[in-house]
Amino acid sequence: MAAHGVEVVEVNRPDRAARRRLGKTDAVDAEAAARAVLGGRATGAPKTKDGPVEELRVLKVVKDSAVRGRTQAINQLKALLVSAPFQLREALAGLSNPRLFKACAALDPQAGAVHQALSLLACRIKQLSAEATALTHRIAGIIQSHNPRMLDLTGVGPDSAAILLIAAGDNHDRLRDEASFAALCGVSPVERSSGKSERRRLNRGGNRQANAALYRIVLSRLRWEERTRAYLQRRTAEGKTKREVIRCLKRYVAREIHRTIASAPLPAPTSPAP
Repeated sequence: MAAHGVEVVEVNRPDRAARRRLGKTDAVDAEAAARAVLGGRATGAPKTKDGPVEELRVLKVVKDSAVRGRTQAINQLKALLVSAPFQLREALAGLSNPRLFKACAALDPQAGAVHQALSLLACRIKQLSAEATALTHRIAGIIQSHNPRMLDLTGVGPDSAAILLIAAGDNHDRLRDEASFAALCGVSPVERSSGKSERRRLNRGGNRQANAALYRIVLSRLRWEERTRAYLQRRTAEGKTKREVIRCLKRYVAREIHRTIASAPLPAPTSPAP
């Protein structure tokens, strides 16, 4: 519809109070969505899915499944080693993970069911590791061609950059400012003040994967960047806890990330299908 010039508005989930009163049906949800648009409460533009960020999203889904499968296979292999025959268990004891997987892959499947199971799991781990590595290189190449400044930021790797770019979308101009991006990532403070106190609470909304990516970036900077460590010491001396300082740092990182994303050119619009 957007490719044919039709204005499209993204509507959030229906109001919970209205859903409790009226129930949940397609007609009720459609009416609630229409009222949200007509009343001006829903004004967000949906993400387009015709640019390099959409390629990142597809590849990231496949990579995440490969990493989960590899982790599951590793856990299964080590669980089988616990109940393996004594001689086999002693022969494989004390090996590092790479050497353990290599030794298991070299086992003779004809020697027994345990040998065959360990060999198959080791081969599966090797295959999934190769897939994850190849996808990482592919993701890094797309980011390098689309927005190379992302990878120049301290603590931002291919995975974190991909998650944050996916959260913003190909049409990052739909985000009004850096505060909108911070709210999208769930790092904008939420007012919790009353007549006697002024405070802000943790924002539990937003894109949780993007929030986790910002958290990992902050942890990396606390370890490797002197500017971030100095900020932690200064705010700690003012009475802030480390958890509160990390929340502040996530907000600052979101501002820096948004500036980098906004500097990238928008993808050319696709022509409508005939």
